[in-house]
Amino acid sequence: MSAHPAAAVPHLGTVVEALSHKRSRLLKEKAIQMLLMFAALVAVFTTIAIVSILLIESLRFFEEVSLVDFLTDTLWTPLFADPHYGILPLISGTLTVAAVALIVAIPMGTIIAIYLSEFAHHRVRETVKPFLEMLEAVPTVVFGYFALLFVTPLLQNTILPNLPGFNMLAPGLVIGIFITPYISSVAEDAMRAVPMAMREGAYAMGSTKLQVALRIVTPAATSGIVAAYVLAVSRAIGETMVVAIAAGLNPTLTFNPMEPAATITAYIVQVALGDLPHGSLGYQSIFAAGLTLVLMTLGFNIFGHWMRKRYREAY
Repeated sequence: MSAHPAAAVPHLGTVVEALSHKRSRLLKEKAIQMLLMFAALVAVFTTIAIVSILLIESLRFFEEVSLVDFLTDTLWTPLFADPHYGILPLISGTLTVAAVALIVAIPMGTIIAIYLSEFAHHRVRETVKPFLEMLEAVPTVVFGYFALLFVTPLLQNTILPNLPGFNMLAPGLVIGIFITPYISSVAEDAMRAVPMAMREGAYAMGSTKLQVALRIVTPAATSGIVAAYVLAVSRAIGETMVVAIAAGLNPTLTFNPMEPAATITAYIVQVALGDLPHGSLGYQSIFAAGLTLVLMTLGFNIFGHWMRKRYREAY
């Protein structure tokens, strides 16, 4: 009879120890969850703060400048004695540079993604992909001087002898090169996520490797490929230093890539580095331009989200 309580003592100790261990584990998990939630909230609050600043300063700008003039005037000369605040020249420059970049990046990035996903040997893929992604680590100011001092003279000495020193073509081509890894990496991940059974079924029906890549894998990975394109568009539109260095800072309403022009980001850099007094109308114009850029990027992202939902495949 007396041995029974004594035998229960270690059992109670084990239970207490297990409960203590469980409580400690739950506290650690709770701390990790709180840390992750804090990190997520920092990103959310940062976005809200940026948009709030843009809206507040832009509203002050539009108290002095008509929104109609801002959207329809074809002159952007906020630093001149006779200022004009038409955003169209900056939008045309931004869209032209981005279009040239995407003409280069979308075909090249898609082809690279198809090759790495469907044709490249495992060792080749593991070697090539990191080298492609290393382009993302190169400072954009280096690409800017590369466009100004190498690509532009190369074009002048070969196919475009009348190309001016500052133009939108060279920076557009260079931006297209360094956003290619954004497309190839994301699109290749989407293609590799397509189930192997779909490939094997196509091979069993006599399809070639190219037919499988183009008619089976690529359509099945459309949502991921579209996401890669949207990421590249946002990156091309928001590029700053390449266009500030190689495209010129003269806002001109033109869609000819062989002419100099300014983009929204280049103008923001130009004013932010100047000596305009804080709170002046010229200073506030950079917030209106920045808000325009945010809305353009948001529009492309909404379109991309709609495309991903429309063509999303679940396996």
